[in-house]
Amino acid sequence: MALRITGSGNLGSAPELRTVEVNGEDRKVASMRVFFDHSVPDGNGGFVDKGGCWLTVSVWDNRAEHVARVLRKGMRVRVEGTLLERPWEKDGEAMTSQEVNARSVTLELARLESVTLRPKASPGQSAAAEPEHTDPQSSFDDTGAGAF
Repeated sequence: MALRITGSGNLGSAPELRTVEVNGEDRKVASMRVFFDHSVPDGNGGFVDKGGCWLTVSVWDNRAEHVARVLRKGMRVRVEGTLLERPWEKDGEAMTSQEVNARSVTLELARLESVTLRPKASPGQSAAAEPEHTDPQSSFDDTGAGAF
């Protein structure tokens, strides 16, 4: 049975991008571990931690490549997708694991302090070739044209 899930949590690992064969076709998949926390309002403007759980999140195709390029361990993300149960066997004993097949993974910007994304250097290109910005506001674009 598959259930729809929407939740927020922190990445416990950077996404791992790999290519897998599905029905004779090569497809990209990014897998990552996310801790989905469960906090509830305490009535005084704060929150009380009620625990949470770790789930593996998988993202497919073009979105997998974007997720692997942008997300890093520790970032706060919002995940929307389908919760799947996967049966498996260990030492003859039936086991079940849960995984989220994500339709959408986005950064939780309310908790984001800063993000610095630099293009990967081409072979033979030195780090000195990257432009330096001394004033962070000088590169600010409020039109959204530079957004990822």
